Amino acid sequence: MNPEAKRLGDIRRKVTGIGDHASHGGYLDGQLLVAMPVMGDSRFERSVIYLCAHSAEGAMGIMVNRPAGSIDFPQLLMQLNIIEKGNQISLPDSAETMKVLSGGPVDTGRGFVLHSSDYFIANATLKINDGVCLTTTIDILKAIAKGNGPKHAILALGYAGWRAGQLEEEIQDNGWLHCDADPDLIFGDNVDSKYDLALRKIGIDPGMLSNAAGHA
Repeated sequence: MNPEAKRLGDIRRKVTGIGDHASHGGYLDGQLLVAMPVMGDSRFERSVIYLCAHSAEGAMGIMVNRPAGSIDFPQLLMQLNIIEKGNQISLPDSAETMKVLSGGPVDTGRGFVLHSSDYFIANATLKINDGVCLTTTIDILKAIAKGNGPKHAILALGYAGWRAGQLEEEIQDNGWLHCDADPDLIFGDNVDSKYDLALRKIGIDPGMLSNAAGHA
């Protein structure tokens, strides 16, 4: 197995206790978490997180609406020596416009590519559901740079992780709402609008959202 794929598998097993297949039985893998104002953790304020894995042992997800500072994808390709300085003018449009996001506070030096399922590397790509996969090998970055990558993709630096029972507690305390994911919310170009779009998908008017906590 590719060392990078093994590393990603180890991360998932460490965080979630599961292997390469998404869990079921009422867990939220493949869905979006939407932060509520009572979250109380500035790292996740107004965040939308795609859950890559969720089990009784914990959860792992990627924030999809937090830009990674001033880093852009062509610049990152040069830093990784995938392209030489000056060659960014020959990149395909998909690479020029690809988003580099802050995926979460854990392992921020590592890149995680969420992408559509039309691209797959054996023993390296992890299928989350029928439409979304996760790959961390540099091969996918090379493919995107050449125009041979997935139709839709975002690159996230780091991930969000929860220990056993932690995410469930945060949901119970009204820290998170959740909803079904769709390609626009995961891969959409307008990162700044994803939070409001996710709330509306749940049926909440962002302008009416209150800081008050409560339980039904």
